[in-house]
Amino acid sequence: MNRYTNKSRWKWYLAAGGLLIVAVSLVYTNYVTSRLAREEYNKVGHWLMAQEAIAKPLPPECDPCLDFTLHTEILKANTTIPVILVSETGVIIDAFNFGEGRDTNRVFLEQELARMEAEGVEPIEGFAQRLYFKKSNLLTLLEYFPLVQLGLIGVFIGFGYIGFSTARRSEQNRVWVGMAKETAHQLGTPTSAIIGWIEHLRSIRGDDAEVQQVVDELFNDVGRLELIADRFSKIGSSPELQPIDIFTELEKSREYMQARAPRKVEFDFPGTAQPPLLVHINSHLFAWVVENLLRNALDAMEGTGKLTAAVHHDSDYIYIDISDTGKGIPANKWRTVFLPGYTTKKRGWGLGLSLAKRIIEDYHSGKIYVKKSVENEGTTFTIQLPKKKTASRKSS
Repeated sequence: MNRYTNKSRWKWYLAAGGLLIVAVSLVYTNYVTSRLAREEYNKVGHWLMAQEAIAKPLPPECDPCLDFTLHTEILKANTTIPVILVSETGVIIDAFNFGEGRDTNRVFLEQELARMEAEGVEPIEGFAQRLYFKKSNLLTLLEYFPLVQLGLIGVFIGFGYIGFSTARRSEQNRVWVGMAKETAHQLGTPTSAIIGWIEHLRSIRGDDAEVQQVVDELFNDVGRLELIADRFSKIGSSPELQPIDIFTELEKSREYMQARAPRKVEFDFPGTAQPPLLVHINSHLFAWVVENLLRNALDAMEGTGKLTAAVHHDSDYIYIDISDTGKGIPANKWRTVFLPGYTTKKRGWGLGLSLAKRIIEDYHSGKIYVKKSVENEGTTFTIQLPKKKTASRKSS
């Protein structure tokens, strides 16, 4: 359980780190843009002063005053900041840097001027004229840079997370399949040997009724081991799905688990009296799922309570609800319980519900989820299976 808590924390740490990078970039960019905006304001102010100096009437006897080289250079230097020069009566005198054809387009300039005034742009006041100006394209792009950076970081983190998740899931699949196949193989050899010893014991003590009864029970247990080995052998392959009555299948799981449950636990299952309801499943694997749910429910009830199974369906799906009166699951753990390794028990590897999810989703094209759960009142798991036969997916 700590593993997934730490994993969740690391996601938050990464997200916080990304936000910190964006925040630092935003502060720095705002600092740079404010400096650049001030420079543009000063530049426009100098441009207006140069414009007025050239337009101002001068006395003919002042020959040095006729040198406007500096003023002309100042006017030429502004090639990026869009400006509109307006008379004191509101008539547009001139405009620059709005683009080819727009600097002389009166309709466009009047609309642009109205937009500036509506946005609250403060003009620079001159002698009998006002100068309205917009931010340069460079300054505008720089202001949007943090958003672009945020988007790029988000895309990078998103693709990285998807890539790592896919690689991790693929690796988990290979480990699951390899472990399952090896378990089935390892179970096969001693099981065959035990069957041989059982037959030998049956033959040499055939006249001893008590021994024969023990032999029969041993043979049943060996059959159970063979069933477990068969279940593991199907992991990683494409199991055959057959139309099976869901009520009969649930009843078999109930009989097996009730015989091994504490006496104070009550079982309330639908039984086989109602009309058959067929669903395409693999009996061995589906029973494994139900038994995992029932075993977890028994652990949650700690020796006393009620286990209930209910079946309902619509035009497309069959729903099997398995409920207990145990200690419940916190709402923030409803998805986590299906992750490999998650467990609240002192013993166990936390693989049961993960296997159940894999069997239902990968091999039966269904879903399994926590329908509801209230702490100290109980939990309901739902298995959703399609009515129509669907091709099972093979995990590798």
